[in-house]
Amino acid sequence: MRPYIQLIRPKDWAKNMFLFIPVFFAGRFFEIDIILQLLGGFLCFSLVASSIYIINDYRDIEDDKKHPVKKLRPLASGTVNKSTGLMVAIVFLVAGLAGAWLIRDKFLFVLSIYFLLNLAYSFGLKNIPILDIIIISIGFVLRVKAGAVIAFVGLSEWLTIMVFLLALFMAIAKRRDDVLLKLSSGNDMRKAVKGYNLDFINTVLSLTCAVIIVAYFMYTTSPAIVDRLQTYRLYYTCLFVLAGIFRYLQLIYVQQDSQSPTKILYKDRFIQVTILLWVISFYLILYAKDVTIFN
Repeated sequence: MRPYIQLIRPKDWAKNMFLFIPVFFAGRFFEIDIILQLLGGFLCFSLVASSIYIINDYRDIEDDKKHPVKKLRPLASGTVNKSTGLMVAIVFLVAGLAGAWLIRDKFLFVLSIYFLLNLAYSFGLKNIPILDIIIISIGFVLRVKAGAVIAFVGLSEWLTIMVFLLALFMAIAKRRDDVLLKLSSGNDMRKAVKGYNLDFINTVLSLTCAVIIVAYFMYTTSPAIVDRLQTYRLYYTCLFVLAGIFRYLQLIYVQQDSQSPTKILYKDRFIQVTILLWVISFYLILYAKDVTIFN
C-alpha cells in the first residue's frame, strides 16, 4: 500500500488546514457543530486535492523522471500503474465533490473552482511563468474561502490578502529551488523555470517578503479589524510573523533549502515552535479576553 499512499500525498493535506482559519479568527473555533462540518470539508478538499496531485503526476511523468526527488514518485518510478492511478483519481474526485455537495452547495461551488483551476494548471497554465505561482496562491485563498462558506462566517479582505501573499511567498521560494536545480543539473525541471533566473527570483522574493510584513502590521492595527475583534493587541503577534519569515529566508539563503513548504513545516522545529506560539498568542488575545492581562 505504500506506493498508493505516496500517490495521494496525505502529507500535503496539511495545506487544507487553511479551511479552519476563518472560524478561528471569527472567535468561533470551539463550536462543535462548525468544527465537525469543517472536518468533513477538510476530508472532501483533501480527496479532491489528491485527485489533482495524481493527474498532475500523470502529466509530468517524463519531467519527473529527470528530477532527483520526483523521479521516486509512484507514477514516475512505475510502482503504480498509470491506469490504476487515474482510476484512484476519479474515485477520489467523485467522493470529494459528492461529500462537498452534502455539506453545502456553496462549498461544492468553491471546491469545483479549485479543481477546475488546478486542472487547467496541470494541463498547461503551470508552464507560464508568474501565472504559475499566482494560481498556486489562489488555491490557498480558495481553501480559506471554503472554510468561511462551510462555517457561515465572514471573510475579511485583510485575511484574504495575507493568505494570498504568504502563499505567493512560499511559491516563489519553491521556484528558487527549481532554478538552483536547473543551475546544478543543467536540466529544466519545469517548463516555467525558463522564465525565471536567480536574480529575478531573489528580487521578487525580497519584495514579497517586505509587502507581507507591512500588510500584516497594517492588518493587526486596522481600525476595522480592531473594532470587529474588540481588541487592539493583535500587533503582539507581529513578533512571530517576523521570526517565521526570517527563519524561512534563512533556510532559503543560508542553508539553500527551499523545498516544499509542507516538508519544511514537518521537519523544521524553529518554524513549528514559531507557528505554535503565534496560534497561542492569537488564542489568548481572541479567546481569553476575560483574563486580567488582556483586559
